[in-house]
Amino acid sequence: MHATHRARRKEIRARLAQFESVWHGGSDERLWEELVFCIFTAGASARMGLRSIEAVRPLLADGAHEELAAVLTGVHRYPRSRSGYIVATRDYLRADCNLRLRARLNSFADPLARRDWLARTSGIKGLGYKESSHFLRNVGLRGYAILDKHILRSLFELGIIASPDPPTTRARYLATEDLLRRFARTARIAFDELDLVLWSMKTGEILK
Repeated sequence: MHATHRARRKEIRARLAQFESVWHGGSDERLWEELVFCIFTAGASARMGLRSIEAVRPLLADGAHEELAAVLTGVHRYPRSRSGYIVATRDYLRADCNLRLRARLNSFADPLARRDWLARTSGIKGLGYKESSHFLRNVGLRGYAILDKHILRSLFELGIIASPDPPTTRARYLATEDLLRRFARTARIAFDELDLVLWSMKTGEILK
């Protein structure tokens, strides 16, 4: 693990800097795109999410359910359900904050409350705690663990958690996240960097 961190530290830090540049310089439209990317990656893969974003980008602002589903057919494994999530979430966010996502995310003083809003609001579809964390990390907000199958498998193999099964409640997610945070301190690797170290050890690459 430490060898991987040393070998990939520059690449990992460059990727985290790219994420931060989205927060500092990206438009609300870009933040919305990143949120949709995370809707796509749930139950799928980062690669599928990237291909899906390319397919729907012209429709992100106003595309109807059927239009989105049509372009996602053959691209995403769940073209209809994910299209429905996008439309429902877009409608909710328009009503809630006029899709001014940066201002809405900035309105939270507590980083956990920010993620709770994304993961637990019924109008925001398809995220949950893992993908809410993924989205927040991808737009440059640090301190959130993305407990996907690769990270959980790594933590299980390291003896940090008793099972690689995904946490199914908020309390379990927070408990596992805290174990990862403690492990990062013990390993002397920055928390946000450790996530990408472990992910790259399982996948052989650093994506988003």
